[in-house]
Amino acid sequence: MDVCRDVSPATHEPCNAANSCALIEDEIARSCALFDGDGAPMKGCGTDPKGSQAAADVVRRYYSAIDARDYATAWTQWGDDGRPGQTFAAFKKGFAHTRSTRVSVGALKPGEAGAGSIYQEVPVTVEATLDDGTRQRFAGTYVIRRVNGVDGAFASQLRWHIDSAVLKPASGG
Repeated sequence: MDVCRDVSPATHEPCNAANSCALIEDEIARSCALFDGDGAPMKGCGTDPKGSQAAADVVRRYYSAIDARDYATAWTQWGDDGRPGQTFAAFKKGFAHTRSTRVSVGALKPGEAGAGSIYQEVPVTVEATLDDGTRQRFAGTYVIRRVNGVDGAFASQLRWHIDSAVLKPASGG
């Protein structure tokens, strides 16, 4: 939320029902990725847009958007076309009864390069509360991907996005 306030010239809260903080943070991350290395660092670009922390931030924005019921922003964390093999309507319906989530990111290992891309594994524990108060807990890994400065790459390919996820029910709470 502080980043939203820092970069917004508006006289009212930039993060609101029409503009979730996840949306604002996503726009900032997109801009940081586009202008990385070109001139002075942009305000709000404290995290290296090519680094593992920026990859982990994708997962954090994903759950922040879900919490804000900003499913469009959550959807685009999977890339321009959303989650592969799923329609936006099905994606949104999958979270229809989710009241809130909390994601904890584990220790990040160095990313791996392959075929012009960088892949960063992001270990997570996700706690979800449903509308009826039921609590769920999942553990697993998101794989976050970005193109590694390949000539001709589109702007959307140069930023981190979710490539895949494997989450399983976990015990504890």
